Amino acid sequence: MSTSIGRIRRPLIGGMVAAGALVATLFTGTAGAVAAPEDLQPGPEPTLHTQEAYAPEDDFTAKWTRADARQLKRLSDPAAPSRENSMPAALTMPTVPQDFPDMSNGEVWVWDTWPLTDEAGNQYSVNGQEIIFSLVADRSLGFDDRHVFAKIGYFFRPAGVPADERPENGGWTYGGLVFDEGVTGQIFEDQSYSHQTQWSGSARIMKGGEIKLFFTDVAFYRDAAGNNIKPYDPRIALSVGHVHANKNGVKFTGFDKVTSLLEADGTYYQTGEQNEFFNFRDPFTFEDPNHPGETYMVFEGNSAMPRESAQCTEEDLGYREGDPYAESVDAVNASGATYQIGNIGLAKAKNDDLTEWEFLPPILSANCVTDQTERPQFVFQDGKAYLFTISHRGTFANGIDGPEGVYGFVGDGIRSDFQPLNGGSGLALGNPTNLNFAGGQPFAPDYNQHPGHFQAYSHYVMPGGLVQSFIDTIGTHDDFVRGGTLAPTVKIDLDGADSAVDYTYGNGGLGGWADIPANLDVNSGGKVQ
Repeated sequence: MSTSIGRIRRPLIGGMVAAGALVATLFTGTAGAVAAPEDLQPGPEPTLHTQEAYAPEDDFTAKWTRADARQLKRLSDPAAPSRENSMPAALTMPTVPQDFPDMSNGEVWVWDTWPLTDEAGNQYSVNGQEIIFSLVADRSLGFDDRHVFAKIGYFFRPAGVPADERPENGGWTYGGLVFDEGVTGQIFEDQSYSHQTQWSGSARIMKGGEIKLFFTDVAFYRDAAGNNIKPYDPRIALSVGHVHANKNGVKFTGFDKVTSLLEADGTYYQTGEQNEFFNFRDPFTFEDPNHPGETYMVFEGNSAMPRESAQCTEEDLGYREGDPYAESVDAVNASGATYQIGNIGLAKAKNDDLTEWEFLPPILSANCVTDQTERPQFVFQDGKAYLFTISHRGTFANGIDGPEGVYGFVGDGIRSDFQPLNGGSGLALGNPTNLNFAGGQPFAPDYNQHPGHFQAYSHYVMPGGLVQSFIDTIGTHDDFVRGGTLAPTVKIDLDGADSAVDYTYGNGGLGGWADIPANLDVNSGGKVQ
């Protein structure tokens, strides 16, 4: 595999990468529309959404419909040639070069990452040290084998240093693993698991340096050939520790006990009995500005239907009456799209210690749209609730196509008739992608695909619109490198139901490598200087 970047092309600032019928509005540093309606490719109109808020406990679930998701193809330029981006530059992450630095200095693979936050999403340093948590795995493992061996590790660095004054790799020091061996496996009644691993979550900083670490605790039960003996067992879990930081570094005490909080219920959220390939993971906790003092959690789930008998409805398709591009329910259900029934779940804390939770109905369903709504989170801005999630091109249902990246929705509260951003498509930040060609796989990218197709994944949206992700694969099948470290930070600007990449941020839209800045310090109680 070569490290040459000769064929990787940076998106044009202020317009489309490839010429064609679809012409993006010039981007000047503020969010705006990406195309005039008359410039869209033929296709259905998006579903009408009101953004109206409902009580968090209400039985209303917004729908990311097929009519919405088919706007992604309408945004794509059908004339974009091989290895060029077909999507609007305003919604596309700038191309990441192949000669990227490694933030761990060769110690571990790094992927899903999250900072210390409070109930409002502010990011904290502690005694002048910024701290992040990451999924890590030993580099002796193959990069694609890391998922069943994932552990939660942590990194730290001095706070308040401008990105252009840090070492190229972000200036992080790897602190090691959060949990001692065996701690997270104790919650499983069946101790015969073949693999026990830790997946993504979120970290809340409390008074006195206490950290509540919410994460996905997972047990796999597989035979020697890697086949499931029984479905895997994911739990949303909590462990509590304390952080100790000074100018010399960061260490933790505690994190020696795990409390199981939630298991998929089969009523709102699909279980292993309903589908052995179900998703239930990625807790993110927060307080709702409209309900002060109440703590909620969003997480990834699937709609609770048996895999072989799942069906989608007219409401899941979401077409307007008389739309000539509408599909029939029977045709969609017969297409295999019913295997993709992702949703975003909601739970509410029942006590102040955040050790007892109750399920609420999902806030968003994506039935017959996509199977994965990973790492959901809220950002509250300008009186609006912005719900973000991430999805793969390969997990969209039959008849839907779109880039790997961040998808966003806006409403008046945490349970709303959410409107997908940017013309109803939902796309907020996609990898450079050419929808005219197949994508391949990260370990085998398609020759004709843009080299950035798999460049970044597992995005986390930070205060002010900064977005962090990790590098997966950069390049095409004859010239690619694998990642396993954090990508450059980028920035998106939000304006109502529109968003756009800020190409004035950093160098042509790419900020510092692995740049996750704290905006508050725990002990000073004020902004990081």
